[in-house]
Amino acid sequence: MSLQIGDTAPDFQAETTEGTINFHDWIGDSWVVLFSHPKDFTPVCTTELGYMAKIKPDFDRRNVKIIGLSVDPMDNHSKWLEDIEETQGYAPNFPIISDADFTISKLYGMLPADVSGDAANRTPADNQTVRNVFVVGPDKKVKLVLIYPMTTGRNFDEVLRVIDSLQLTASHKVSTPANWQNGEDVIISGSVSDDEAREIYPDGWQSPRPYIRIVPAPDTNVVAGSSS
Repeated sequence: MSLQIGDTAPDFQAETTEGTINFHDWIGDSWVVLFSHPKDFTPVCTTELGYMAKIKPDFDRRNVKIIGLSVDPMDNHSKWLEDIEETQGYAPNFPIISDADFTISKLYGMLPADVSGDAANRTPADNQTVRNVFVVGPDKKVKLVLIYPMTTGRNFDEVLRVIDSLQLTASHKVSTPANWQNGEDVIISGSVSDDEAREIYPDGWQSPRPYIRIVPAPDTNVVAGSSS
């Protein structure tokens, strides 16, 4: 069973390139991006890990921790990190989980429950469903799930944009429209009555239809933009 938005992200203990972690304890009061890879030394994943290392300061400013996962043993990870730094210009500066026994991939619904055996005998194509991005909130709930094919590199600038929206809407009764960028106008949530909205927004709102109520974005500490 795959995870759904609103589910509690399963807790686990894992070996990573930065030591053993207990996932929920490691999250603490932060947000988290967990992104998974079918195998070490895959070309698309190599570019993704390098890019995430490059833009990690943008996640740090948003109180977001990054953690990777790959279905391979730890000694392979160590060698792969060297390749990533040499080819991408940035070494991963966040932990990468060794999921050689498939425990976490199965726990998070990325591989079938009956998968077993030696990870070294499996090809990237065997693990092609291990290409997820999970955003988890400080409440340990899943806020976003993205699944990419092996042939398409992930857009982590989009993940930053979504996190800006998630953090804004978690603390204000608003929603963000299509292609929204931090600082742009937002939509008053449907759960807010007009009477309540008048108290929050005494200057009123734009309303091209009764069910669309547009207001300036609330003041927030969310960091605008990302480096690329």
